[in-house]
Amino acid sequence: MFSNKLIKRILHAYSLTFMTGAGISAESGVPTFRGKDGLWQNHDVQQLATPRALESEPELFWEFYRWRRQLLARVEPNLGHYALVDLENRYKGFTLITQNVDNLHIKAGNRHVLELHGNITRTYCSKCGKEFAEGEYDDTPAVPKCTQCGGVLRPGVVLFGESLPSAILAEAQQAAAESEVFFSVGTSSIVEPAASLPYIAKANGAYLVEINPEETPLSAHADEVIREKSGKILAAIVLALERIA
Repeated sequence: MFSNKLIKRILHAYSLTFMTGAGISAESGVPTFRGKDGLWQNHDVQQLATPRALESEPELFWEFYRWRRQLLARVEPNLGHYALVDLENRYKGFTLITQNVDNLHIKAGNRHVLELHGNITRTYCSKCGKEFAEGEYDDTPAVPKCTQCGGVLRPGVVLFGESLPSAILAEAQQAAAESEVFFSVGTSSIVEPAASLPYIAKANGAYLVEINPEETPLSAHADEVIREKSGKILAAIVLALERIA
């Protein structure tokens, strides 16, 4: 399953970094929007989730994101998410980086999450940048508008073609560089710049672990590869640490 060496490295580490991708949320039933899941009502998701679609087809854009929000509101965290909460409570030097926008890490109880691609539960104005909490704006029109400037609202996610938030990316890069053990969990390891984070960690001496049922470009570079679903493995790691304690 995983090596004794890994458990020893975790036990003696101060800084642990976990980067999660679509795989951990897929275990909760969240669509990955890759392959056969890449369509919604016969629309290509990678064409819908763009600034261009928000500008040219805002009604369709918002219909899609309302559907996604309703879907995700019914989804619950799984054992992998809860295991990461346990690990955050155990280690002061814990960092959680995620490529997911589904809010499941926060829903599970993680307090500090570096959300590289944003969070679908948040909303802000595409014109003036004003942020709105749930219930602070009228969501009944087909295209919700800003109460401050009248601009079109948008979910707080990074759309295809947009850059990642620079401050969060910089914090993630620093965490990777300072990490003693770095876990890549359920991510395809092909989407940049997130895909570079494990290599930054390894270049700075981290023990690099990949948890993924499928082979990825990272597999050949990892110090340990675990070909299992993340929920099972992360829960087993927590259990092993508790037994030793």
